[in-house]
Amino acid sequence: MSAATAELVLPSYLEQSIEVKHSFRELKARPPVLEIARLGKDFATPRGVVTALSEVSFTVHKKEFVSVIGPSGCGKSTLIRLLAGLETPSRGCVSLDGKSVSGPGAERGMVFQSYTLFPWLCVRENVMFGPRLRGVARDVARTKAGEWLELVGLTKFADHYPDQLSGGMKQRVAIARALANEPRILLMDEPFGALDAQTRCDMQSHLIRIWDNVDLTVLFITHDLDEAIYLADRIVVLAAHPGRVAEVIEVPVPRPRERAHFLSGPFLATKERLETLIYGR
Repeated sequence: MSAATAELVLPSYLEQSIEVKHSFRELKARPPVLEIARLGKDFATPRGVVTALSEVSFTVHKKEFVSVIGPSGCGKSTLIRLLAGLETPSRGCVSLDGKSVSGPGAERGMVFQSYTLFPWLCVRENVMFGPRLRGVARDVARTKAGEWLELVGLTKFADHYPDQLSGGMKQRVAIARALANEPRILLMDEPFGALDAQTRCDMQSHLIRIWDNVDLTVLFITHDLDEAIYLADRIVVLAAHPGRVAEVIEVPVPRPRERAHFLSGPFLATKERLETLIYGR
């Protein structure tokens, strides 16, 4: 926190306007999509068993945007791999729409920090890949791919190949490819971490626009405090050694959000609380 910010008298991060209170009442009335109950993960090492996550529990509601943040080594990436079904929990369970998660599935879209696009396929074919793998007819998959590319603003680049695109454009293709499978929830593991500051800001705006226009629930891993507050309805803060839930914060900044909100009292108060939880400031 800068000296100038420290001189400000900030509201409590728990203080919510009538508008924000109403939005959270509406959010909590929606059915849960993702339920994490007492989740734990151990890893065997030459020095013995290391517990990466312990007793992690929280719920994500339909059309909610949840950010997960915490210090290095708190198990953020382990958590999202468990949610994606790429790792098996040592304890506890993950449920999607009331059904236990036991492996990867198309109902959970995944976007990594690395672009993970197929370099030998053009943009359109990358987006078509999932539906075609599920047996969707080629002409139907092509039409749907066109719709997703229009949503992410890449219609003009449908016939380009990944090595012809910028980093931000590659991530938009990765998002479109994940959405083409019509997942119930989109899991994003620091997807903008490798981008420069300006492109990162642009991608945040693109993601909010997509989320506004699609019936989609998002769980977003990040290490950037501003990004977590700007994007999320709620923020799950993990503590480290072992990773566990320190607090779940309801973001008091109203939607729709603008860059001007970064200097607002509710935004700065929330950031101050995150700094205290993560860095002990």
